[in-house]
Amino acid sequence: MSRLEIRTALRLFTVSCHPGTYRQTALLSLRGLHSGFLDREAKYAEKLRLRAQQTGLSVEELKAKAKESLAEQKHRERQELLASRPSSKLTSIEQASGTPVEKKSETRKDSAPVKPLSDILNIPRILKTTPEQLSALWTAYHASRSDGTGRGFLCAAIPFSLYKKMTTVAMKYPSFIIPLPRPDTENPADESKMNYEFFFMQWDFHHSPPSPTCTDDPFQTLSPDVSSIPPISTVLFTPLQEYKLRTSFATPYLVLTHYTDLVNTHEVVLLRGEITPSTADGEARYMLRQEDAQLLAMGIQKFYLWGEKDAGPDGERLLTSFHDHPEEFKWEELLKLYRETP
Repeated sequence: MSRLEIRTALRLFTVSCHPGTYRQTALLSLRGLHSGFLDREAKYAEKLRLRAQQTGLSVEELKAKAKESLAEQKHRERQELLASRPSSKLTSIEQASGTPVEKKSETRKDSAPVKPLSDILNIPRILKTTPEQLSALWTAYHASRSDGTGRGFLCAAIPFSLYKKMTTVAMKYPSFIIPLPRPDTENPADESKMNYEFFFMQWDFHHSPPSPTCTDDPFQTLSPDVSSIPPISTVLFTPLQEYKLRTSFATPYLVLTHYTDLVNTHEVVLLRGEITPSTADGEARYMLRQEDAQLLAMGIQKFYLWGEKDAGPDGERLLTSFHDHPEEFKWEELLKLYRETP
């Protein structure tokens, strides 16, 4: 994203001004956001003081009690998530690779509750934006990560209608394998010598988020809105060889989170992709290149957007064969599809 687009997004909460004072407007926008955060902190401190008086506790005791309640809630959510996590189908993986996968009953080590959208965005402010403004802000926010480079993150605003199509398929077929092109080091331009690394992708569905509200009350209890808001979902991408060796202990290289909080107000689902940081020293700080992460994310469209131009009949056939008829699944046909379609 260009600097101009980032600045344009930052101006969404400011009044219009003459083009000659554009730079000043951007500064005022940042100051306005900062001022808003300070006001919110002041409101929080005052409400905290009043609540402490009502309960007969000190402010510090009230904070400690709230922290303890939050820890109990996270533990409860984690246990519910572990209990509801579906088992992965491994038969097709064995068919694709020709080697058996060690069966383990443990859940994946990244099964902690999803970070709520309210920890990323100021929901009361966001509710005042249009879908176009929301998309611009979401993009600007992630473009500003990693010292302004945006490295390590993907983002998108997906129309809710398309998201519903994908998740309808994903609930029935929650896993698949995605090939990632690896050019030959000696002849990178020769597509006939192109190598591929398979990634195991896995959908998971979590709790439904609470209905968004315009209030800033830090003590308001919000319950998940299971009736009108669909559950948040994640998609994990793990190298197939690593998944075969470690299964539940394998480290995903890319995690996509679909936030459904704003489907009723903006009719969009916010996608946030996080590339796993690398523990190795040097400039390569992530397990995947940015371009590779984008290719993996785009692979979802090929196989889960049935009836759309990005997912032809071959994508649907391969996905259903992977689950319903694993003995008929051919990884050669999967590679052929990737070679013939952009």
